[in-house]
Amino acid sequence: MSRYRLKPSPAQEQALLEHCGHARYVWNLAVEQHACRQPGRKSAPGFAEQCRQLTEARKDSAWLRTGSIIVQQQALKDFAQAMATFFGGTHRRPTWRKRGRGEGFRIVAVKAGDVRRLSRHVGEVKVPKVGWIRFRWSRAVPDGVKSYRVTLDRAGRWHVAFAAIPDPIPAPGLGEVVGVDRGVAVSAALSTGEMLHPPGLRDTEKARLRRLLRKLARATRGSNRRAEVKAAIARVKARESDRRKDWVEKVSTDLARRFDVIAVEDLKIRDMTRSARGTVEAPGRNVRAKAGLSRSILAAGWGGLVRRLEDKAPGRVVRVSPAYTSQRCSACGIVDREARESQARYRCRSCGYACNADVNAARNIAHAAGHAVSAREGPRVAGPVHREPQRDLLLVG
Repeated sequence: MSRYRLKPSPAQEQALLEHCGHARYVWNLAVEQHACRQPGRKSAPGFAEQCRQLTEARKDSAWLRTGSIIVQQQALKDFAQAMATFFGGTHRRPTWRKRGRGEGFRIVAVKAGDVRRLSRHVGEVKVPKVGWIRFRWSRAVPDGVKSYRVTLDRAGRWHVAFAAIPDPIPAPGLGEVVGVDRGVAVSAALSTGEMLHPPGLRDTEKARLRRLLRKLARATRGSNRRAEVKAAIARVKARESDRRKDWVEKVSTDLARRFDVIAVEDLKIRDMTRSARGTVEAPGRNVRAKAGLSRSILAAGWGGLVRRLEDKAPGRVVRVSPAYTSQRCSACGIVDREARESQARYRCRSCGYACNADVNAARNIAHAAGHAVSAREGPRVAGPVHREPQRDLLLVG
């Protein structure tokens, strides 16, 4: 997806909100049909039957009839695709859409003249029943796009994303393997010794966020003041999210260009960030500490980094088991749980090898990936990127 910032006028913004309302309403009707099956039917209606029902509903509802049939039918098509991925076991079951959360709609069958460039940094896209809307031309729009999606985030920003599959980044052909250890203190530690951190909020922005959160706690629920404070909080958090996404794109592109094989741990991030509240009968323990850990994991961009690596370097990303990667010595292979003296310090009690604990884990991941590639008779790999301990490392023995 190539995403661009939309700049609609007030009248156009109101029309876009109407499209979002129509798409959300049709989607929720489809969810209701699957949640409550009709009497006498063994299964919920499919896409073709839902389109026929949509035509009848447009005749009876003036509100639906004023909207775009393309937006409403595509909402049904998106729901059918979501159900297919759910039954395929790759995604969760589609659920209700709430106003103000995940707002957007999709337009298909885009013609060649529906996207045009006006100047160096300004372009236009044609939206049905809205007209031409300007957007910031931050980079070239991919050729031959057939659909695009218009979205509204919680910070009140409109974006248009053109559906296009970019070409994968070619491998450098040097036979190098890199291990990537993902953590909370260090978001991504490489087996080369590099330690990468996504940029977050500045100190002034963190202070502003704390003030806004205190102001939100004092605001009355349902008041206009509370809505304004929530919008201000969303704008601050959007900056952090944008910086993290930009960091993920840059790091994933750099790794795909430098290494032939990229090894990562096969972490179950969804399970790791699941709430620990429990139930009324069996309440959880250390709930607030677990919530803080979950926020730190999500802020580190673990899932986004691996997902973009698999998009840019398909077939070159190897997932290895995370078992004992933090306890095994990357020099001699001894597993010792007492060797990790602190979060950032690893010292092997057998051979005396010492280095950063995250880098040591990344080198173990690279070793495991080299063995996995050799076992499946894949591309010939020269071996994991692993250097002998340098003079500046603490050597014991």
